[in-house]
Amino acid sequence: MQNQDIKNARITTTLSAPVVVPSLLVIGGLLLLCAVWPEEANLLSAHAQAWISRQFDWFYTLAVTLFLVFLIVVAASRFGDIRLGPDDAKPEFSFVSWTAMLFAAGMGIGLMYFGVGEPMQHYLKPPTALGDTPAATREAMLITFFHWGFHAWAVYGVMGLVLAYFGFRYNLPLTMRSGLYPLLGERINGVAGHAVDAFALVATVAGIATTLGYGVLQLGAGLHELAGWNTDSGLFRTGLVLAVVVLAAISAATGLDKGVRRLSELNLTLAILLLAFVIFAGPTVFLLRAFSENIGNYLSNLVGLSLRTFAYEPAREAGWFGNWTILYWAWWISWSPFVGMFIARISRGRTVRQFVVGVLFVPTAFNLFWMTVFGNSAIWLNAHEAAGKLAQTATNVDALLFQFFQYLPLTAALSWLAVVLIAVFFVTSADSGAFVIDTIASRGAPGSPIWQRLFWAAVLGATAAILLAAGGLKALQAMTLVAALPVAIIMLAVCYGLWRGMTADHAHYSQDLAPSTNFWSGQHWRRRLKQIVHVTSETEVRRFLHETLLPACDAVRAELRATGIEATLHHDQSDGSVRLTVPLDGLRDFVYGARPVRKMLPPFLVRNAAAPDAQSQVYQPITFFEDGREGYDIEYLRDEEIIADILRQYERYLSLNADHRTHLVARAPGHTDSINET
Repeated sequence: MQNQDIKNARITTTLSAPVVVPSLLVIGGLLLLCAVWPEEANLLSAHAQAWISRQFDWFYTLAVTLFLVFLIVVAASRFGDIRLGPDDAKPEFSFVSWTAMLFAAGMGIGLMYFGVGEPMQHYLKPPTALGDTPAATREAMLITFFHWGFHAWAVYGVMGLVLAYFGFRYNLPLTMRSGLYPLLGERINGVAGHAVDAFALVATVAGIATTLGYGVLQLGAGLHELAGWNTDSGLFRTGLVLAVVVLAAISAATGLDKGVRRLSELNLTLAILLLAFVIFAGPTVFLLRAFSENIGNYLSNLVGLSLRTFAYEPAREAGWFGNWTILYWAWWISWSPFVGMFIARISRGRTVRQFVVGVLFVPTAFNLFWMTVFGNSAIWLNAHEAAGKLAQTATNVDALLFQFFQYLPLTAALSWLAVVLIAVFFVTSADSGAFVIDTIASRGAPGSPIWQRLFWAAVLGATAAILLAAGGLKALQAMTLVAALPVAIIMLAVCYGLWRGMTADHAHYSQDLAPSTNFWSGQHWRRRLKQIVHVTSETEVRRFLHETLLPACDAVRAELRATGIEATLHHDQSDGSVRLTVPLDGLRDFVYGARPVRKMLPPFLVRNAAAPDAQSQVYQPITFFEDGREGYDIEYLRDEEIIADILRQYERYLSLNADHRTHLVARAPGHTDSINET
């Protein structure tokens, strides 16, 4: 009702003040500094970026590598079979649709900006080889693959897996703090949880603002090439950002999400067409050979690249490392709440193993193929048709993609197509980014008023515009590098929390979950026989839950409260479910509940033969628990037998968490004896 009131009245807010206020103070203070003292802010950001790169390059290197190793270990372990949702959850999307959406997630402004720019930059100035040589080509593509390969998607995968696991199995909000639940318990709703989400919010703003900065620079370069406009002025860039924010605001205010989604799908189609055109208009056979060799070089050097910090190299290479690899790792980390939330939302019902394999391989394969087509084509054209002229313009990375099109057929059409692609990616990034930031700021609360998304779109636009005016791309990169550092530390903690949570899941799986009907003594056999041959309707199941399960749970709740344990009982009228919840500090709450579930009947069942119309489905009251396990049918149980089943599951729950048993007994003296007496 409250969410509906918010939705209708539009006068309330779902924002969490302990998250939003410190975040806005940090962002606002930074923007004020850049607006009032731009030169000092530019100098400060340069020093901050250099200091972080020198002091914490080793940490970023180890952290991102650990994320990749962690995902591989989880997928290969017994935890890979855990489903992201209840055990009986089915994927919301087919495998083809799911992989297509992952494929789309790998596409964006970054590939448009760096597809030609990064390989050419490394080709001309590789960290260890001589520039403008075959060895430089090999190293340029190796480094590009490293930056856009498994490590990038391991960062996104960790965040997405944490959000999906705790969101769909623990029913916690899709925010970063939820990953710390196994470590902090209900304290995630306190200061520590607020701080985690605040860091995530600031980092997300920094990461998306940086991406918008790349888009502004490349879009301006494209318009300069095509229309001859003067796009280097701060006024033009500010106007471009303002236009994007207005379009994103219109999308949010008028409910054009479906239209924007379709526009994004069209954008992806156009991007694939652009990719195909470059393949066939460029050196096709060479590109196919290069892709094979690039993959081989990448896989054979993956371990060495993952842990390389240039500790024994000259200062020049160390500077290159901070300006490229470390900056990339920070960029991926700052984007992880954004991309992670997207892939989490589309992955409900998948197993952990399916999730990891899909997230690591599908977008990575597309990224690497894109980089091969554009990067190797640019290097090849520079050595042949361009005769070195393309390399002469490589210092202007913003315009390099459009210079590259000069050596392909249909130059003007390709350039306009690229401008359209960048513009739409620009708008959808701002709109989607505002939605994700609002989710973080609201702690995942549903029904947020529209003005909140408009507000965060404005914050993104202001951040990008002011930082571009103050220090250009360097200021945006510095903010990303600094903001991502605490988020990387938190991500390591949520990896441990995820492992703890999955360990608890496996402990439940390793125990026998025999339905309580297995212990039936044979009493009331006539009643049970009548139920067996009767096809139960949804109405009858709802009546059973209301008249039999609800009073039984209420009796247990009353006895628990008498011993000092504040158990709660909830009856959801919408789906008919009944849920008894018993809290335990430091762990997931114990849950015993049941809901009506529709089951399909095999044709050979006795009850099918007894039904004159041979109904093909039946409703059953199926139990559910705190860990998402698929339950069992309790329709044959009387109230005393239900109470016995609740106590059996509660005893099992306590035995699996024996380390906390002493604390529970100390908190509620006489608890066990009182329950046993019942």
